[in-house]
Amino acid sequence: MNATNTLEEVHALVLPRQTFGTKLMRFIQRKPLGAAGAVLLLLMIFTAVFAEAITSFGPNDTDVVSKLQGPSTLHYFGTDNLGRDVFSRVVFGARLSLAVSLTVSIAGSVLGGSIGIISAYVGGKWDSAIQRPFDILQAFPLLILLLALVSALGSSLTTVLIALTIGVSPGQNRIVRSAALAAKSAPYVEAAHSLGAGHMRIMLRYIAPNCIAPWMVVAASLFGGVIVAEASLAFLGLGIPPPLPSWGRDLAAAQPRVSQAPWMAIFPGVAMSMVVFGANLFGDAMRDVLDPRLRGR
Repeated sequence: MNATNTLEEVHALVLPRQTFGTKLMRFIQRKPLGAAGAVLLLLMIFTAVFAEAITSFGPNDTDVVSKLQGPSTLHYFGTDNLGRDVFSRVVFGARLSLAVSLTVSIAGSVLGGSIGIISAYVGGKWDSAIQRPFDILQAFPLLILLLALVSALGSSLTTVLIALTIGVSPGQNRIVRSAALAAKSAPYVEAAHSLGAGHMRIMLRYIAPNCIAPWMVVAASLFGGVIVAEASLAFLGLGIPPPLPSWGRDLAAAQPRVSQAPWMAIFPGVAMSMVVFGANLFGDAMRDVLDPRLRGR
């Protein structure tokens, strides 16, 4: 038996391999609030995926006779001013909001993070030139920037996705670039340079893996913020156009009727709050787990 096999056996005895179930239980024990946030997100995802099986009405089915009816056994969340079932609107709105938020979080993280790694690696004047557009974008409040982009490009699903992706990418770029600058000066990167490794290999093999933790943490924190941003655009009439259901548009329709039909605003607002609250709890827990400085807490 050689020394390598002996060392592997010692590691197996001292540090037994943890299964997914063991890691999950440890996460629940150490971060109960984060686990609660994950449960909220999973509940909303389940609702969005099985929307057709959960609801008895379509989100755009109108019934003028049944308009502005309160919650009942037929309409769980009541009806709106057009006689549409609010429960169906909330459930199908969850599908749209979650899909938009997931798409934008991934696209914005990939765009901003990739450019951040490249910018940190090339350095010098190229780094400054690459960062200036992101500095300009970050100088504007997010909602003002989104309103300008959507107004210029037109209101559509594709436009909203592009505007949100551009709006969230500067924050991801900053975080990942900072991690990449630290990794760039590490001895193993200098060793890779001296051994003749190519630039692409160094960025993908040695720098990018060290940026995964902050990358994921910021992406998780983006999830809830994107939902609020999309709802804000819809509330102002510049979001995803009808007939797609939207929590923000439902809140806008409920505004002049709050005293007459408060359920029109309560249930979409509660659903959006649950998703944002769950995403924030889960994102904070992921930060604590992935950040080496916070793992012992």
